[in-house]
Amino acid sequence: MGEGQQHWVFAYGSLMWDPGFPVAEMATARLDGYSRSFCLLSVVYRGTAEAPGLVLGLDRHPGAHCTGLALRCAGPDWPDALAALRERELTTGAYIETVLPLRLDDGRRVEAVSYVIRHDHDQYAGALDLFEQARIIAGARGGRGANADYLFNTARHLAQMGVEDLDIDRLARQVRNLMQSGGEKT
Repeated sequence: MGEGQQHWVFAYGSLMWDPGFPVAEMATARLDGYSRSFCLLSVVYRGTAEAPGLVLGLDRHPGAHCTGLALRCAGPDWPDALAALRERELTTGAYIETVLPLRLDDGRRVEAVSYVIRHDHDQYAGALDLFEQARIIAGARGGRGANADYLFNTARHLAQMGVEDLDIDRLARQVRNLMQSGGEKT
């Protein structure tokens, strides 16, 4: 990448609270034409091959938009940051690394590395209803901990940013209800 090149990453899930690289600048950002949804079966971080969890994917939907964080990485840190991101996000090949245009809350437009779900991957689970999503999330656990924690952290960070995501809020309520009633084992 050339001199003065900006190195941005679009965070819409766990990268918002755990980027895994030094962040030089952070800004709320909007990505048009995509939505955030629990559509990826997690067999490593929030579930296992025997009992998959469910994590967020960035899914192409014309007319939709996704609000998240744009994270800028300083040039000297970029090679290691990108290598770590690829190791983390491309573990099973369910995402495609793509550079997409973002609009930052201060009006700037930047291009950011983003991880978009592959519909042709065997971990893609975009057709699950809310109850099935909640059932999976309430009971799954993987290498990075409980799947429910991933959902609750996402909901908390979106709320702190002032981003209303009714689907995430509804799902979090359903997961809490299942966990309180012991229904995550069904």
